[in-house]
Amino acid sequence: MKEKITPSMLASFRQHLFSEERSELTVLKYMRDLRHFVCFSHGAPVDREKVLAYKAFLEREYAVASANSMLASLNSFFRFAGWEPLRVRQFKVQKKVFCPEEKELSREEFVRLCRTAEKRGDSRLNLILQTICSTGIRVSELRFVTVEAVAAGETMVSCKGKTRTVFFVRELRKRLSAYCKRLGLDAGPVFVTKNGKPVDRVSVWRAMKRLCEEAGVSPGKVFPHNLRHLFARVFYSQERDIVKLADLLGHSSVETTRIYVLSSGAEHRRKMERMRLIL
Repeated sequence: MKEKITPSMLASFRQHLFSEERSELTVLKYMRDLRHFVCFSHGAPVDREKVLAYKAFLEREYAVASANSMLASLNSFFRFAGWEPLRVRQFKVQKKVFCPEEKELSREEFVRLCRTAEKRGDSRLNLILQTICSTGIRVSELRFVTVEAVAAGETMVSCKGKTRTVFFVRELRKRLSAYCKRLGLDAGPVFVTKNGKPVDRVSVWRAMKRLCEEAGVSPGKVFPHNLRHLFARVFYSQERDIVKLADLLGHSSVETTRIYVLSSGAEHRRKMERMRLIL
């Protein structure tokens, strides 16, 4: 079969994704991946041979995880269009058994980042770091941290079509309350810009990166989602309940949660050393 991807089909697929309650970032990602394929095929009619050529191109030019992510977007579109024969298999990937040490943010490094933010007089960033790390929320979910939620000690978070309750520990509530009082905030989101709009993911990411050198933390470890990973690892090390952790993180599958609780290579080596199997 040979089919042509038209602008109207792309627009319909975009609307379909939103109707499935996909996040705006997810929709943008899917559409970017599709445009990449259209560019590769030069807008010509597409057949299975062309799709397989694209798959081979991705294998040469991209990391396996990125290539699979792009193929997933393409397969999703083919399913939507009813072009099932054009769908292709993703590349097989062996599951990781540990987290690369150069990517894992430690508790000590997290503390240094918070103290550096406070030292710089950026109490908002300091509290953002502690809020994400102590609750496990996504940076995009900071808008649900409101003055009213702080007073109640919990908030309802809606993301990707799922709703969950997020609790604030006592010390976090105390610090957030003091912060709101100092800034004269009596309603609405706690973390806002000078214009009163909720902070966004990019601004938090950039602010975190500016802390790296002074805090002595590798920039490769410093991004908002890594705080969520740290929350997951600490919770799992204490509770050993991956199902409960999946609920707290808002995951539909524990397979997704499993990625968050991988121990480091260094920890694996320490465990192997304790086996003492060398005579």
